[in-house]
Amino acid sequence: MTTALNVRLGAGLLHHARVLPDSVALTIGSRGYTYEEAAATARRWAALLVEAAGGRPRRVGVFAHRSEASYLGVAAALCAGAAFVPLNRKFPAERTRSMLQRADVDAVIVDSASLPGLAGILRDLPRSPVVLLPDAVRGQAVDLGNDVRVLDAMDLAVAAPLEQLPEVSPDDIAYLLFTSGSTGVPKGVPVTHGNVRAFLDANQERYRLTPDDRLTQTFDQTFDLSVFDLFMAWENGARVCSMESIEVLAPFRYLERNGITVWFSVPSVAAMLRRRGVLRPATMPTLRWSLFCGEALPRATAEAWQAAAPGSVVENLYGPTELTIACTVHRWDPATSPAACVHDNVPIGRPYPGLDSLVVDEESNPVPDGETGELCMTGPQVTPGYWQAPEITAERYFSHGGRTYYRTGDLVRLQDGEYVCLGRNDQQVKVGGHRVELGEIEAVLRRAGAVEAVALLWPDADTVSAVVSGATDPAALTEACADALPAYMVPRSVHVVDEMPVNGNGKTDRGALRRRLDEGL
Repeated sequence: MTTALNVRLGAGLLHHARVLPDSVALTIGSRGYTYEEAAATARRWAALLVEAAGGRPRRVGVFAHRSEASYLGVAAALCAGAAFVPLNRKFPAERTRSMLQRADVDAVIVDSASLPGLAGILRDLPRSPVVLLPDAVRGQAVDLGNDVRVLDAMDLAVAAPLEQLPEVSPDDIAYLLFTSGSTGVPKGVPVTHGNVRAFLDANQERYRLTPDDRLTQTFDQTFDLSVFDLFMAWENGARVCSMESIEVLAPFRYLERNGITVWFSVPSVAAMLRRRGVLRPATMPTLRWSLFCGEALPRATAEAWQAAAPGSVVENLYGPTELTIACTVHRWDPATSPAACVHDNVPIGRPYPGLDSLVVDEESNPVPDGETGELCMTGPQVTPGYWQAPEITAERYFSHGGRTYYRTGDLVRLQDGEYVCLGRNDQQVKVGGHRVELGEIEAVLRRAGAVEAVALLWPDADTVSAVVSGATDPAALTEACADALPAYMVPRSVHVVDEMPVNGNGKTDRGALRRRLDEGL
């Protein structure tokens, strides 16, 4: 029977604090945190979270970036029995404030570098959360006002560790992640402890990590792929190594210096290294696993990475947040995988054990094997639906054969027992590994004065551009997007037309718009 302890996300950190207390759990820069130190810190912070909430807190925001507060703050929230809600200081304040308001957090853990932006995201919230400052003192937070309770570094340092952790069940939420939403408001995806446990178990069965492994952390924590790095490491007594952006862009010395054995990133990082001509053969000898996820993996990138890391196994993972990080995988074989590529992209492979797939047509009817359709998945990694959004949940989740399936929105075809991905069937795309609803960008453009707005990938698959009508100042529209959206969602260019081309159904013809852009409008 699954117990409350081993279903809890983060249980591995606590277990290894007992059996491997002196092993390093986390490296940030030159600072290493042992399992004993990391667990004790998380328990101290958790004790104050429970005290401040008057019992088990429901949700805890983590407004921090690649710091002790960001990683151990996640562990503290989980120890307290709460769901963690990752927040990013690089996002526009209004977007983050919207996330905080909808998540209705009981507390926010904040690092000193993010503290200057805290007052702006707490402004006008219906309920002020308690603020924990692990590396700052109360005097640095005077702009928060008198209504916000602040627990600073001194309070956290002297707190007694939480000994009796609140119990959690498999259906309790482990984290709440906000993704791009077509209405202009980010969608919340609650992921349960049971969802993540199924994912971790399937991946440990596949990768067999040990305390000798060292994993990269290349992702921001608002990207759910970061959950793999942290908890695959901590569940198995390994070390996770947080990389700064400059180290991700020039990783070779970092990998050798830290003895990294497991690399995980979006494919665009590898593609960038290849374009720069630095992804040379045998430059990453310490790697034994090389994992990619978040966007299509080009064949040439996989080939170049395999040559650069000849001792590693290269794998292409696939999966939306709603299916808990990843749900299918293809193992690259230099002899056979190139011929299996479609549109020069590596296959997305087979579903994880315990997950079942269904490929359907536009009427949701199953299609024969080998035919193209939308990939739908069911199993223990299917999340329970969107946060406080029953209408959107009903659109994306459906019942078939007595089981709940999630519609991925991706068109696939079964080929030699594995899936190949042929692209999106809607306006949801990937930019730099981040999932983006083009409709969200269009909503911002319309709010900023455009009558009609179309966002599309142009001139390449990783660049967002926009075409608008009824507006005369593209610079002002770009500025409005920069104020409301993360940098990766801001259109690189905004083009003004008198009217939009339409197809025979009277709908905006995106293909015609793209052709007009190619012709210079």
